[in-house]
Amino acid sequence: MDLKLAQSNFLEYLEIEKNHSSKTLANYDRYLRKFFEFSKVQDSADITEEVVRKFRVYLNRLKINDSSLTIQTQNNYLITLRQFLRYLAKKDIPTLVAEKIELPKIPMRDIQFLEAEEINRLLEAPQKIKEAKNQRSKGIKNKSSVFIDRDQAILETLFSTGLRVSELCSLDIEKINLKSGEFSVRGKGQKIRTVFISDSAKTALKKYLEGRTDLKEPLFVNQNGQRLTPRSIERLIKKYAIVAGLTKKVVVHSLRHAFATDLLRSGADLRSIQEMLGHASISTTQIYTHFTNPELKKIHQAFHRRKG
Repeated sequence: MDLKLAQSNFLEYLEIEKNHSSKTLANYDRYLRKFFEFSKVQDSADITEEVVRKFRVYLNRLKINDSSLTIQTQNNYLITLRQFLRYLAKKDIPTLVAEKIELPKIPMRDIQFLEAEEINRLLEAPQKIKEAKNQRSKGIKNKSSVFIDRDQAILETLFSTGLRVSELCSLDIEKINLKSGEFSVRGKGQKIRTVFISDSAKTALKKYLEGRTDLKEPLFVNQNGQRLTPRSIERLIKKYAIVAGLTKKVVVHSLRHAFATDLLRSGADLRSIQEMLGHASISTTQIYTHFTNPELKKIHQAFHRRKG
């Protein structure tokens, strides 16, 4: 089958049947184009194990801006190709069996988890700045107060829900139900899930919204009333990590990790945490057990009767 036509049909299938975002579609299109440019295959039957092997070698040696592709990025190309092959098989089009393509293992990420005391210091950082500004202004209401309240609400919401930064930035005021303490969010793959907010997060959000004088739709906005970007949120997190005196590398995802490990430490099962994080696979969620396992081992050694 003509591969250009097959690729076009495949992308339409992902858009209509799988409801993938335009960004995901653009990435899939780019990954497949790279494969076709390299392999020069003209027909689906020409996609063989040998062709894929040479493509993997090419990806491993490829450099962009003098930097090699990460294993995760290489996997993105191969995952896209596997999905394309599965689509062809579904349409009874002769081609390589998708399962013939194995993915290289990704090394365990060196995640710097935050301890409970470090999380508390981070969450208290905006209030620390607010108190210092109030002292300098001698009781006069500071105009930046609402943005400090915004930052407090951002930190509390991230830790309370485990949202990805893109999910946080996409929130609108009308989506947030402070009374029920829950709301829906559209995550990766356009999948919708329900997240829950703690009492602390509800209090912080209510205070922030009471100080808003604009009628803008986005939940978190900058001084110009525009929706905050992921990069803006990252800068805020880094700022408050410094205020909190944290020496670890702290990013937005650190609060997502803290949310998951806090649940795991408290006895939540992995399936529930997977659902709350919006992970497609339980294997992604299992990364958190590598952090909590040493703690569980200590508990076992301390309390199990048969200590040897």
